[in-house]
Parts: sequence; structure tokens; C-alpha cells
Amino acid sequence: MGAYGATALKTPNMDRLAVGGLRFTNGYAASATCTPSRFALLTGGYPWRNKEAKILPGTAPLLIDTSLVTLPKMLQEQGYRTGIVGKWHLGLGSGRLDWNQPIHPGPNEVGFDYSYILAATQDRVPTVYIENGRVVGLDPADPIWVDYQNNFPRRAYRPRSPGAAEDALGPRPRQQHRQRYFPDRIYEGREKARWVDENMADTFLLKAQAFISAHTRQPFFLYYALQQPHVPRTPHPRFVGVSGLGPRGDAIAEADWCIGELLRTLYEEGVLENTLVLFSSDNGPVLNDGYVDQAVERNGAHRPAGPLRGGKYSLYEAGTRVPFLAYWKGRIRPGVSDALVSQLDLYSSLAALTGSSRRGQDSENLLPVFLGKSHRGRKALVIEASSRTALRKGDWVLIPPYAGPAVHTQVNIELGNSPGYRLFNVRRDIGQKENLAETQPKKLKEMIADYEKISGKKAPEKNTFDFK
Repeated sequence: MGAYGATALKTPNMDRLAVGGLRFTNGYAASATCTPSRFALLTGGYPWRNKEAKILPGTAPLLIDTSLVTLPKMLQEQGYRTGIVGKWHLGLGSGRLDWNQPIHPGPNEVGFDYSYILAATQDRVPTVYIENGRVVGLDPADPIWVDYQNNFPRRAYRPRSPGAAEDALGPRPRQQHRQRYFPDRIYEGREKARWVDENMADTFLLKAQAFISAHTRQPFFLYYALQQPHVPRTPHPRFVGVSGLGPRGDAIAEADWCIGELLRTLYEEGVLENTLVLFSSDNGPVLNDGYVDQAVERNGAHRPAGPLRGGKYSLYEAGTRVPFLAYWKGRIRPGVSDALVSQLDLYSSLAALTGSSRRGQDSENLLPVFLGKSHRGRKALVIEASSRTALRKGDWVLIPPYAGPAVHTQVNIELGNSPGYRLFNVRRDIGQKENLAETQPKKLKEMIADYEKISGKKAPEKNTFDFK
């Protein structure tokens, strides 16, 4: 985004939050992929503690234990009305779902008074909205059936949205998505309930605005989980071409507009100066993520990860170090903070803000940091990518040895796998170009000990995997 140095991509409303609030340069998602990060955000616990906290299929059971006091439950206890609008991707139900009946447990059972969601991602079936546990627009005469293991032989592939073109700009999946997520091959029914991809951003925005407007006279908490720029990137026609970077850039421009409209709603409802706005992302950037949308070819001079190494799926910094902003008009003095913070810390920090004694298992109370009154953030943070973990402590990052490919061949991103330890000083070497593991043996030993102590994991032995 522009506030972090982008020049080829315009994000004026995101930048407005950054310029008018506090911009963190060491803000982290808990994971380099979506489901684990969202789990950490809502529970205040590291996702690697839960072996099921990984990218989920559309039919996965609810990942969060309903007995857990989550972030929204904690806020309910403090008198807040809570809502989620947008991408969920934390599972639904307790097993095999009947989508034609009320769907429980889900967001409402983990602390949200109101929910309007897509179950997983835009390319995972069923392609319907779910409002408070019920499929929106469900027609009993056109029931929904989902089966990820068996095809429905009567169905042949069609573009997912009315009028969607199967060309380089359309949502045409590459082989890995073709096998798993083609809706018409694993999904029957839902013609009347089926969403229109290009209208999704507008649909979620209207629901988010309505939630705000309905709760201006009482404390409220809204988790507005935009789906852009997750694949398939299907911006509304009025945003097509505006970025010059293809569908990915256009989807980001659309998301930026949505953020501006949400801020406008807060202003018009008279609650902007009484609302803390926190903005972040669930993982780092990726261009080609399984769809033929020319994200690579039309990227031009834009550098999605800026100076960082890696991206989505990676243990390198670009996997988890993400945009992180705190905005509160009249309360947070605009500026930049290099404090180490994580989305994990929102739980305990918001608990402190609202007077709750609750604390997340791995969440730290950094309320003074988020309000700009202190620059003393976390001392250390365990980061995660696809069940692999690394340690950020102070200016140092330790990546243990992991067997596996060095590069994710489908997305062309370095994963952080290597036969030996990697040690980086990310203040001096933000691009993680110089491995100091051999030249700084004392620091390496110290970081390994800290990694084992904090994570409770035995550091992997040096492996001999041949990456050539």
C-alpha cells in the first residue's frame, strides 16, 4: 500500500488510516496463511498449538471450541454488540453439514451477535452467503449438496458468475484449483442462493454499514473481513482497469474504496471520534495463487512485498510481516512505530481497553503501544507458515532447518526451507540476504534456546535435504 512505499498502486483510503493514525513497521500476522491467522486473532492463541489450524476446506467443522472465551465473547461480556461481515474460513458445524438446515455451531456460537459471511473463500464451495447460520436466499425446491470427495457427473464446468469470461482476465483456475474447487463438479443446487462474485464487495460493505448504523447508541465491535484480493479476483466492473495492474490491483483498489466508504459511514453516523479502527492482513502477498489472471504479467513496477523476502506461505518476513495500522481520531497521535506487535495481542489489549480481566493464552497487553503512548512492544514472537515455525526476537529472526522445496513452484515464492539454520538481523538486513548463522554462533545458540523455551518445541536438527 502507498503508506508503506508503493508507488505503482494507489491506496488513498488505507493511506488515510496510516497518515491519520499509527503505522507499525513491525506488525505481524500470526501465520503466513489465512485460517491460522484468523484463529489467532479471535482466540489470542498461537495457531500452531492447534494441529487443525490450517487452511480449511469449505466443509470443515468449526475450528474454535465454543467453550473458549474468544475476543468477541470477551467484548460481549463488556456490553458490546458484536458482528462479523465477510470472509470466515474457520469451519462450520460439527461434521458433515446439511446446508439446507440451520448451520450451527458457527460465528454466532463463538461470540458474534450478528454474522454475514462466506463460509471459507471465494473459490471454495458452497458459493452462498450465510446470515446468522442460515443460507441467504435458500430455495427448498433447489437444495444444496456438497461433496468434496465425489463428483456429480451430471454437472459440466461453467464460469462461476453470470457472464464471467473464460479468458486471461476471468477466474479460470490452474490445475491445483481445478481439481479441488470447481464448484459445479462438487456442488449441486443453490441456483437461487448463489452469489455473484463481482457484487461481493458491495454486498459485504452494505452489511457492514448497516451493522454500524444499527448500533451507534451502544458499544459495538465489528470484524470486517474483506475478501479482496484473495483469488479468484473478481472486482466489480466499475473497478476493472482502474489500477493498471490487472484484476489483482483492481481488487485492491476496490477494497480501498470499501474502507473509505466504511470510514465515511462512521463519520456520518457521528461515531468516528469514538471508534478505534485497526487494519491489518491475514498473511503476506502473492501474485499467481492458482488462477490465470495475469497478476504476474501485469504487475509492472509494483513490489507487493516491498523490501521483504518471501510472501504468502513463507517463513521469510514477507509471509507474516504485514501492514498494521491503528487509527482513533483525536485519541491516537499520528506517527510511525517500530514496536513488535502481533494480531495475537489485540485480544488482551482490547480487554484492557474495555476493562476486562480476560487475557489470551499467547496474547500480550500492548494497549499503550496501540494507542501510541509507548514503543515497547513484544520482546519475542513465534511466527508460523504451514505448521513450520520461526522466531522473531528483538532485531533477530531465527529460521530452523526444514526439509522440503526451497520454492513453492506454483506461486514462485521462497518458503524458507533449508538444510541448515538461518539467522538474520532484520534491522540491518530487512531483505534477509545475509545468513549470520555461521558468523554469529553465540547469537545462534541463544536464539535456538529462546525458540525452544518460548515455543515448547525441540529445535529441528540440521538436515541434509538437497535443494539442488
